[in-house]
Amino acid sequence: MGTATTSPPPETPPTPPKLAAISADSHVTEPGDCYVDRIDPAFRDRAPVAATDPRMGAVMLIDNGRNRIPYGMIAAAGRPPETVGPFEFTGWEQLHQGGWDPVARLAEQDRDGVLAEVIYPSVGMLLCNHPDADYKKACFDAYNLWLAEEFAGHAPDRLIGMGQTALRSVAEGVEDLARMKALGLRGVMMPGHPACAQEAGDYDDPRWDPLWRAAAELGMPVAFHILTSGNDQIGSPQYRGPKMNSFLGIMRGCQDVIGTLVFGGVFDRVPELKVVCVEADAGWMPHWMYRADHAVRYHGNWLGDRDLSRLPSEYVRDHVHLTFQDDAVAFRVTDLMDHRRLMWANDHPHSDSTFPHSQQVLAEHTAHLSDDVRDAILWRNCAELYGLSLPDLPASPAGTPDRKGVPA
Repeated sequence: MGTATTSPPPETPPTPPKLAAISADSHVTEPGDCYVDRIDPAFRDRAPVAATDPRMGAVMLIDNGRNRIPYGMIAAAGRPPETVGPFEFTGWEQLHQGGWDPVARLAEQDRDGVLAEVIYPSVGMLLCNHPDADYKKACFDAYNLWLAEEFAGHAPDRLIGMGQTALRSVAEGVEDLARMKALGLRGVMMPGHPACAQEAGDYDDPRWDPLWRAAAELGMPVAFHILTSGNDQIGSPQYRGPKMNSFLGIMRGCQDVIGTLVFGGVFDRVPELKVVCVEADAGWMPHWMYRADHAVRYHGNWLGDRDLSRLPSEYVRDHVHLTFQDDAVAFRVTDLMDHRRLMWANDHPHSDSTFPHSQQVLAEHTAHLSDDVRDAILWRNCAELYGLSLPDLPASPAGTPDRKGVPA
């Protein structure tokens, strides 16, 4: 009998090194005790509370159940698209526990290969559109306490909390910013429209300048998130055609705010202000900048807007940061805008998230970029904006970043 020979096992392709990344836009899914345990007692009977709906599963009830937020929709990261919908029953045990448990969240960060996340609300996004400003104030104060004490405070270098303010007045907004700063929160998510617009005007009105100055002096970026402006809601009757058409318009609220601040001269009056346009993608921005410059050059006379000392595109380059997740176009237009204002995000655990495949998405989307531009967009821009302390990640002589400190 001949001697048996064993073929060598096939070579396993080398695993590509993980890309250092910070998510500039991620979310909590507020737990049942977030609001009710901390809210002003006058509003406790209306506080958002957790429940199980027979059709939706895990929900948050608003205004004694008149409105229901299905958690299976907003915490659907990683699920097959065909299983995501408002009436796809999702039990609490099926949700990402890192939506409210910071220990579980750090494990989810490690799984997705991110160093840290800037944390925004989920229920709080929709509360931005609530008509009762006093109710919003009570809810946002309760949320800020929960976020600081029970979630972000557990790992402040990896869970970067963004507070909320109802803006019943400019002065109250300034007080809210100071309170958030004292709690250890790193920035503020603004409602798309101020509750006191009738008294103080829109955000370009000079009466808002004390708020912008306070944010700049406190080093707190001011963020405007999609779906917080009332006029950018999916399925809103203002949109024509099928509901899918309204989904394509969800960045409109952020675009309107940017235009309001730019054309209203806010950045001339408060040049230290930093604004973040959150989850509205970024591939469209070079055209917006070009069109805005065109409007000033050719139509500024008859449109009659305030005189600006610079072109709109220059204000955007200096003051406006943009977050995006699955936007391959944004990585292709870095030569048409300042790449230092682009910040990648995974949007975990929302349904538009790249979790748990962020590393694969980033490897594909950034393959054509230089190390410097790639690292700026994936982590450095966010770290600099929020003053984060991170491990040193220098580029090696071979051009491959040293991944020291990146979760394996």
